Amino acid sequence: MENSTSTMVADAIATGDETELEYISDVVLGVAFLIIAIVAAQRMAWSNKQDGTDTSVVTAFYSLILCTSTIRSIWFLIPNSVFKPTYVPDARLAFSGTSWIGVFLSEIILSLGSLGLFSIFILILVYWADILKKYFQPGETRSKPMKTFKKIVFFLFSVQILNAVLFLNDVYSSEAMRLVDAILLASVSIICVIEITIFSHKFRTVLQTLGAINQVSTESQNKRIVWITVTGNLFFFTRAFLEIIFTSVLIIYWHRNGNVAETFSHKWWDVYVLIKHWSEVAILALMLYILQSRFTTNNSIATGNRDGYNQVPEAEEDDVPKNVSIGSVNV
Repeated sequence: MENSTSTMVADAIATGDETELEYISDVVLGVAFLIIAIVAAQRMAWSNKQDGTDTSVVTAFYSLILCTSTIRSIWFLIPNSVFKPTYVPDARLAFSGTSWIGVFLSEIILSLGSLGLFSIFILILVYWADILKKYFQPGETRSKPMKTFKKIVFFLFSVQILNAVLFLNDVYSSEAMRLVDAILLASVSIICVIEITIFSHKFRTVLQTLGAINQVSTESQNKRIVWITVTGNLFFFTRAFLEIIFTSVLIIYWHRNGNVAETFSHKWWDVYVLIKHWSEVAILALMLYILQSRFTTNNSIATGNRDGYNQVPEAEEDDVPKNVSIGSVNV
């Protein structure tokens, strides 16, 4: 059995320079993302069967987690040699030989997974902003959160499409394509850190006020917001740091050598991949936990575990759905 496994690994990496450790690491990451995708699919199916005005929002979060983890699992479970001859990134021009097609497809799949992951937190921030606007600027007209979310995601996808078009028109190589991705993701990460910190502080203020006025316990909502704030900021700070380092190395290497060939060694590229993608696994798993805890909390409320408390009056029909664990101040 051990010999057959070793043979399978050897055959999988024979056509490229991928090491056995890199192959195994990719498979483990792929399986981890696949497990998250399966759990998200089950939760999404269960959420669709639930009653409540916020079901569609929770289902949207589950669908984003499902899409992100599925794309990531595909990217990791397909052997690297299928896409490109080298495991570490190298510069390829469009229509130069045949290997550029695999490199291009690999970058597209990788970019789609990153956009899906970032879309989860963008959706959170959009709803947070809408709720806070209701309480801090009650007289102003509020736009639909999903409409704002779609505009932001459309812009990010437009940047990626433009990036792909420039590569296909030989404006720059695949490494420059990665550079654009890194700059975009680093910028979005920094913005997310700032917005999460600001919104989180305002949210806790609103929760304390509502809890005091309505004599309602807001401890569970506070805990979830703190969890999202700490873990989200840690994730995006780590991601911004990694992408800035990646960008800096590419720019410095290009400035010194006039190209970006052989920029990364296997050792440093492995560290980059492991930190980047295991942090993604952690944040996706955490989001599943937070969403599940939301249903646990709501079920306990429905069975009358909050005797002695008065419920906050229901929101207007066009308000953000009540009791959304990752953004609601309704208690």
